[in-house]
Amino acid sequence: PQPPGSSPLLGPSQFETGLQEKWEHLASPWFATTFGLIGLFSNLFALYALVNSSRKMQSPSGSSFLVFLCGLVVTDFLGLLLTFVIVIPYHFLRFDWTEVDPGCHLCNFMGFVMVFFGQCPLLLGATMAGERFVGINRPFSRSAGTSKCRAWTLVGVVWALGFFFGLLPFFGLGHYSLQYPNSWCFLTLVHDARNVVFCFLFALLGLLSVGLSFLFNTVSVVTLCRVYHDSESVQRRRDSEVEMMVQLLMIMVIASVCWLPLLILILQTSLQEPPSDLPSNQIPRETEKFLLIYLRVATWNQILDPWVYILFRRAVLRRIYPSFRPRPSIVSLYPVLNPSLRRKFTQESVLQ
Repeated sequence: PQPPGSSPLLGPSQFETGLQEKWEHLASPWFATTFGLIGLFSNLFALYALVNSSRKMQSPSGSSFLVFLCGLVVTDFLGLLLTFVIVIPYHFLRFDWTEVDPGCHLCNFMGFVMVFFGQCPLLLGATMAGERFVGINRPFSRSAGTSKCRAWTLVGVVWALGFFFGLLPFFGLGHYSLQYPNSWCFLTLVHDARNVVFCFLFALLGLLSVGLSFLFNTVSVVTLCRVYHDSESVQRRRDSEVEMMVQLLMIMVIASVCWLPLLILILQTSLQEPPSDLPSNQIPRETEKFLLIYLRVATWNQILDPWVYILFRRAVLRRIYPSFRPRPSIVSLYPVLNPSLRRKFTQESVLQ
């Protein structure tokens, strides 16, 4: 039978040769270099825009959200930078890892970088969704909202959690190893008890982050829809919630599309019984190839994240969609509040 997607005019060997040529093109040093530079400059541009916006921001909720976005962009930038510092020289030099790194120090470092900067964006996305959930659904549970200091503290907690998780192999829970085609290092998918536990935790933590983001964002969107269709809402105008929710939803969609295939593959591989015809320290070649493909797809998350803020700001949206207008404040959910209390919280939350 013909391989899936092959042309009836091509034999199996010709089809495989064509796939190999396309693969080599995607793995070429110039493609990898261009790929990395686009990601790095995108994150730098987004960080510049975020810093300028943060200086003009007067709303506590808006300022804290920009802090989370800054933390996400910095994470993505450093992840790309540290990864491509290793990957780009490999593509140009094609060095032998066993000769260059006999002690596996570089491999362990790259594996840690892949795990740390893979989990942190997912955790930050869940943290941002949770913060917006509280800000929209419980706007009066915090007297002054989430301050910049508190937001940076939460970002630091996420980084600390990711750092600790990435160090687990150094304490004996799993280990980092060279992956097919001997060009990068990541967690080990062989069916050793400790590696299985580490892979399972990695996939479970990532899936939990995506699931929490979906839950919090769904409830927040439903709440905003209630606000905008409330006939008794006060005529206090505010559209910052819409802007932040649009950005959060796009971050969630990008993270889900980029990371779910890899997380599901890791979870399936760690839970399935190993093939009986393979040694205990190996996984099927097909799984190795899918792991590499899905990892490259996941890397796009770090490149697309900054464009969420670059493209989905109100200034940009109004140019693309001129009828985009401010909407009633989230405070309209509570029309019976004391006027002075309403005025206090409204002034704290309205974006200028």
